[in-house]
Amino acid sequence: MADRPTIEVAREAGACYGVERALTMAHDAARDAEGPVHTLGPLIHNPVVVSELESEGVTVVEDPAVGMGSTLLLRTHGVTPAVEAAARKSGAAVLDATCPFVKKVHRAVERLSKDGYQVIIVGEAGHPEVEGTLGHAPEALVIGNTAELADVDVARRVGVVVQTTMAKAVLDEVVVALMGRAEEVRVLNTICLATNERQHAAAELAARADVMVVIGGKSSANTTHLAQICADVCSSTHHIERVDELDEAWFAGAQLVGVTAGASTPRSQIDELVEALEAMAESR
Repeated sequence: MADRPTIEVAREAGACYGVERALTMAHDAARDAEGPVHTLGPLIHNPVVVSELESEGVTVVEDPAVGMGSTLLLRTHGVTPAVEAAARKSGAAVLDATCPFVKKVHRAVERLSKDGYQVIIVGEAGHPEVEGTLGHAPEALVIGNTAELADVDVARRVGVVVQTTMAKAVLDEVVVALMGRAEEVRVLNTICLATNERQHAAAELAARADVMVVIGGKSSANTTHLAQICADVCSSTHHIERVDELDEAWFAGAQLVGVTAGASTPRSQIDELVEALEAMAESR
């Protein structure tokens, strides 16, 4: 880079409380458990972290019936009550690493269902968090955008929750569409506070940056939403999982390079990215 750019990290970026809590639980189990340690599905949507945990002996399984002598961590995205029951029935030592904010969504859909509302989950169909939430209100509908409402028979009373990692703009659009079709729309905004903070901080930085680099799992909903938010205001936005994906050509002529990361990205990966960007600048 001819003129060395400024590298700025968004004021809110990286692993949230729920992820830090889950990682601490996994590291502690790897150190202290006498038998095999597993996570039910990837603990978080970050392949680098999942690989690091595997090197510590924490492996990913899809079947909850791991049996006596094993330790099983329930992923941060949560699971259905039936899956949790199967894990406990198998005799495994079950550690619930479900994010507390996801637990809040579970309680919300149970309450709305009990109160007689048609429950709508604004989220991504098939996402592990959404699947886990559906276990607490099997009759709920999953809506990813307003177009998906077109063929829905909307009830008189509708209760809305939202996947913790969704962009608030999507929730707002769905709620506005529902307001014109239902007599009562009760909205429980269950987007995680950390997700909101990261989205606002990323948008603010991206509006000033010449180039934005978003680091985190490409299967991570909150990270991909961050990348889209950045791309909406900074055309040179790049979503990477590892620093070896960086391309020096991205930064030609850049004066300000912005960095952000999703809630499933540990601080160590942000620091590694910043170091790589600084080294790249020094080499030019």
